Amino acid sequence: MSEARPAFYALAPGSWRDYVTLAHPPYTLWHLSYVVIGATLAPRFDGALLGWTVLAFFLALGVGAHALDELRGRPLQTRIPAATLVGLAIGSIGAAAAIGVVVAVRRDLWLLAFVAAGCALVVAYNLELFGGAVHGDLWFALGWGAFPLLTAYFAEAETIRGPALLGAVFAALSSHVQRILSTPVRDLRRRTRRVSGEIERSDGTTVLLDAATLVRTPERALRLLTVAVISLALALVVLRVT
Repeated sequence: MSEARPAFYALAPGSWRDYVTLAHPPYTLWHLSYVVIGATLAPRFDGALLGWTVLAFFLALGVGAHALDELRGRPLQTRIPAATLVGLAIGSIGAAAAIGVVVAVRRDLWLLAFVAAGCALVVAYNLELFGGAVHGDLWFALGWGAFPLLTAYFAEAETIRGPALLGAVFAALSSHVQRILSTPVRDLRRRTRRVSGEIERSDGTTVLLDAATLVRTPERALRLLTVAVISLALALVVLRVT
């Protein structure tokens, strides 16, 4: 393991690799899976509409949110200029909002409430506005878990029913688990200079503690959970199209 990397999926800094790292590929796919799950839970399923919804959330969360996050403190240690990050954030969030508005006009104007809420949440959460009042475990679970699923469901069904609410609970709780696992890992990778110590077993043997030891298990769990959520989303798509 390279402890110097700010995330297990982070590439060496510089050039195009910074933009791949910025997208947080595993976690972006994880949260886009909630969009897919929400759409496939709806009584009516429109694959083209799902495609536009996924694109909108990729732009807003996968690009815009992460650009704002990197702008505020450089947690991923990329070399992307600040002006470029601002441009990416404005362009991607604006494009996502435009997609939402077009879909709302064609489908249901109540979708505009989801568009407005999503844009506000992305900006407030990632820039930690209002003293960070909307930045934390609860808001992450709701905004990055429940919200994408409910939005995709509403876009397809034009209403919210029981399956959507139960799905939102799943998305919120699994996102909360992601946060519980990833928070100490981020602290070790990004804000810890050295770890020392040992575990003494009841049989007298000892295990040396270092950063690699402490991050290994939670990161393995995060990778497996990523694959699990994506697999569920794909299974539901296959179910609806076959």
